[in-house]
Amino acid sequence: MFRKILIANRGEIAVRIIRAARELGIATVAVYSTADKEALHTLLADEAVCIGPGKATESYLNINAVLSAAVLTEAEAIHPGFGFLSENSKFATMCEEVGIKFIGPSAHVMDMMGDKINARAQMIKAGVPVIPGSDGEVHNSEEALIVAEKIGYPVMLKASAGGGGKGIRKVEKPEDLVAAFETASSEAKANYGNGAMYIERVIYPARHIEVQILGDEHGNVIHLGERDCSLQRNNQKVLEESPSIAIGKTLRNEIGAAAVRAAESVGYENAGTIEFLLDEASGKFYFMEMNTRVQVEHPVTEFVSGVDIVKEQIRIAAGQPLSVKQEDIVLRGHAIECRINAENPAFNFAPSPGKITNLYLPSGGVGLRVDSAVYPATPFRLIMIV
Repeated sequence: MFRKILIANRGEIAVRIIRAARELGIATVAVYSTADKEALHTLLADEAVCIGPGKATESYLNINAVLSAAVLTEAEAIHPGFGFLSENSKFATMCEEVGIKFIGPSAHVMDMMGDKINARAQMIKAGVPVIPGSDGEVHNSEEALIVAEKIGYPVMLKASAGGGGKGIRKVEKPEDLVAAFETASSEAKANYGNGAMYIERVIYPARHIEVQILGDEHGNVIHLGERDCSLQRNNQKVLEESPSIAIGKTLRNEIGAAAVRAAESVGYENAGTIEFLLDEASGKFYFMEMNTRVQVEHPVTEFVSGVDIVKEQIRIAAGQPLSVKQEDIVLRGHAIECRINAENPAFNFAPSPGKITNLYLPSGGVGLRVDSAVYPATPFRLIMIV
């Protein structure tokens, strides 16, 4: 097992990883920007290293700074959390080159599954059903018109290298496609450096179902059931639950087996999520994409499966086999996660940051969990009324 790991992230996921590491007896190193000097993760970790100014590109996305901090503190592994460098294959490769274990899949698998076109082709080979769509990347609106006509409207335009709801547009009719394609492609290029798109038929009405998988370095792959992430705003999830009320035992076994088959086909190691669209009318499900990291909504799966996903990630990276087998996984109860965002609905839900002077959160307990990294900026008095 590792003696010390560095957490290349901030916020609630950094706090979550620190807690798991502490329970495993592993020392932790937090990294922070100058803007996050007093953030909760810096206070909880055993060590904290400043890696740059407040701008993320100069700190949390600065690969050289993160690796330098790891080398300086003699960390043996790096947990990237989600976002930032978590799906950056270059970062995973550089970790390997300097002898630091990346807590996640290999760079090769990350590239294979991170590119939606490659992932789609791989799933077809593995016998996993995919949404009818373009055979490869679509580079211009003229080509998009031909492909969309063949698939049939409505269609969904998606960035080949995308994620997080960026570079996605739904198109109902041919006359709207050119403008939508140009906008989505420009958005994709700005966010991912790649404006290539692909096109899929719209499955509607549909549910967004994702299956949590775990794979170790010994060839063992299991799933921990599904999460229903259908409630979204602007293609970004706001509420997740497990198990899905739309899925029965037979379908759960089928979709879980498909997710395991998908992970096995690429030799997947560590935690990951296979995302599907479930056609509510026909009951058929289709592969959408794979997230090669831990996800924001992992707590609902932990609640119902009893498996600590972050601890499993660390154990897998340390070369240990999975601590559970598929037959050990029994879903108990029902869990719902709500994402609480600081946003202003009067301005199209724009971010609304500010200083938190007073904060009252539930203390937790049976059936309740709060994952957060916020705390009051000023002390406050607790007045007890007897």
